[in-house]
Amino acid sequence: MPELHLDDRAHALEPAAMDALPELVKFANTVADAARRTSLRYFRTELELHIKEDGSPVTVADRETEQVIRDLLARSYPQHGVFGEEHGWTPTDRPYTWIVDPIDGTKSYLAGAPTYGMLLALLYDGKPVLGIVDIPALDERWCGVVGQATIMNGRPVKTRDCRAVEQAVLTVISPDRIESGDRPAVDELSRMARVRRYSSDGYAHPLLASGYVDMVVTGGQEPFDYLAVVPVVEGAGGCITDWGGEPLRLDSDGRVLVTATPELHREALNVLQETKRLT
Repeated sequence: MPELHLDDRAHALEPAAMDALPELVKFANTVADAARRTSLRYFRTELELHIKEDGSPVTVADRETEQVIRDLLARSYPQHGVFGEEHGWTPTDRPYTWIVDPIDGTKSYLAGAPTYGMLLALLYDGKPVLGIVDIPALDERWCGVVGQATIMNGRPVKTRDCRAVEQAVLTVISPDRIESGDRPAVDELSRMARVRRYSSDGYAHPLLASGYVDMVVTGGQEPFDYLAVVPVVEGAGGCITDWGGEPLRLDSDGRVLVTATPELHREALNVLQETKRLT
């Protein structure tokens, strides 16, 4: 597994890009405020459910929230690219691209569960340098910026010092999206963990950044599901990669492992890879 260091991506940024980050962070929080207001307006109301071609649910709340985000991006940064779950790509030849998941956990949203979120990432040359995970109904927001400590509602957070799978609190996200060939590996990791639970949304990721969860595993994910999480987790001291231990990118295969410490990450990767080798 590659060694992961908090400042690696910061050192790779051009000086002008580093100078632009504070203003971009401020703007991203403004976007998150607007998205929060929109999704909350529809939360726990009667919504017509539509099923997309990939079988996932979508509502007017998802589409309208993303449109609000896109309008703000187009107004302030029209030269930036945008990739959203509901409205696709707006390409660019510039180094900046925003990745948008207006409602992460639409099933939770439809069920009235307050753990749905909004995910917003900013990529620079394809690498996530800014991530926001906003949980509107709980008034909780995590902001991760490359080279900086992750902030939750104005205060820095840190992952728990868990270094062994058998001591870990594990969350498996959307087990129905994990491919059948990968399930024995996830089952083995679940069997070994001290505590295990299952979720249909990404709330476990920021909980890991705040030290309540130690390990998160999932499959079948899209870039808008995981790229915003990268700066949030890494800025809190955690690790996030694909199942091969490689950094997450736009073209990653959708299998994601998130852990509280490098030691835990190495052990969990070994469990996943060895189990897959034997099955």
